[in-house]
Amino acid sequence: MSTVVKNFQFPHGQTLQLVRGDLTKEPVDVIVNAANRWLQHGGGVAGAIVQQGGEIIQKESDQWVQQHGQVTHVAPALTNAGNLPCKYVIHAVGPIWGEGDEEKKLADAIRGSLNLANSIQAHSLAIPPISTGIFGFPKELAAPIFFNEIAKFFYEQSDSSLQMVKITILDQRTMDAFQDAFEVWLKTLSSGRSAS
Repeated sequence: MSTVVKNFQFPHGQTLQLVRGDLTKEPVDVIVNAANRWLQHGGGVAGAIVQQGGEIIQKESDQWVQQHGQVTHVAPALTNAGNLPCKYVIHAVGPIWGEGDEEKKLADAIRGSLNLANSIQAHSLAIPPISTGIFGFPKELAAPIFFNEIAKFFYEQSDSSLQMVKITILDQRTMDAFQDAFEVWLKTLSSGRSAS
């Protein structure tokens, strides 16, 4: 059972939530998978998604790569969700810490996921803290990038089908970092500075 830790509503009614829970159990239209470029879902979030959703997710991922080549940060892949409670899985590739230009690449991966969700008329999306696990992106640095990209998307696309974005986090250490960053981000909003 997931728990809403933080909740923020934007001026046009869209909602951002920080949620402690299991991404694979989120009852949303779309979940985002923290994938690698070749969509080989061996471990971490990706492994859990295939384990819960079934091999159809890996099969469709393989077909996607055969047709399109490796996945880029800007343009994530889309598959059905198999046995998961959501309808679709967006497979986003975040940066590996140390490869260069990581902050922009993470922002691209988040924005690409939101745009893809909007293009399939999704109303709700759950996204994990991409790149902050085995890819080594510092959690404290990643968190405000998530908040800012989601805010920019909602401010720029107030008529989007997407109305709810949940950042869904399983482990407490990552949640602590995102909660602290969320409080700082809220202060920047309330002080009248732009979310960008």
